[in-house]
Amino acid sequence: MNDIFKGVRVLVFLMFCVACQGAAAEENASNPLAKVKNTDLRLQTFDVDDSYINDFFIDGAFMANDDLKIKYELHYWETDLSGRSEQGLESSTLKAIYFPREGKVEDRSYNGYRLAVGLDWIVDLGEDDEAIGSGSDQIAPFFGVALAYESGLTLIPLVQQFVEYSGDEVNMTAFRLIAMLPLPEKAWLKLDAKLPVDWENDNAIPATVELQYGKSFHKHIGAYADLLAGVGSDRPYDWGLGIGVRFSY
Repeated sequence: MNDIFKGVRVLVFLMFCVACQGAAAEENASNPLAKVKNTDLRLQTFDVDDSYINDFFIDGAFMANDDLKIKYELHYWETDLSGRSEQGLESSTLKAIYFPREGKVEDRSYNGYRLAVGLDWIVDLGEDDEAIGSGSDQIAPFFGVALAYESGLTLIPLVQQFVEYSGDEVNMTAFRLIAMLPLPEKAWLKLDAKLPVDWENDNAIPATVELQYGKSFHKHIGAYADLLAGVGSDRPYDWGLGIGVRFSY
């Protein structure tokens, strides 16, 4: 219960910080390495071996300064994974992203880059008997780079290591590739492929892929839809759908 209150307090504080900042974002917040200020309200629903998960969550970010981005998430689940319908807070995530270098380049296939290093702090807020939550609190350092091309395409390869500091043992290395493509009339397309290797569970690879289509209706408001699929025999879910509304500041 203390973890739940702690997660809610952190979320309220971060949303207050975001609301106090006024500049409009120029980059797309679906790029995790974009320098933006936003709050997204999202729903994703997953089919898991004839069971379901409905994940309601808040996903936002703000710039603490020009080189440091803070992201936050708070997840609430409805699921019948335990054999009966359950609901409750699942997890909170606080992410710090530092940008040590960025710039333009010549004589390369891409014309701009941004390096990033960061750390996720993930707090499990669920209950094992309700099949909600991971069963462990985790930290997850990561490294990534955003490569911008003249066509507007942005490629973002990332690698992240997840380990527990309390609860069930976790030792997972996740490889991720994001492709962002701007479309006419302030729309965009995003492909997000994740290839985790779970060293604690016989090197299982719970791979997933996500396709997102979105559109900005105003410089402060946008919306998007997600199509998700698990890949391979170790997939964490069979398929999923999502929608989201974005508020940019």
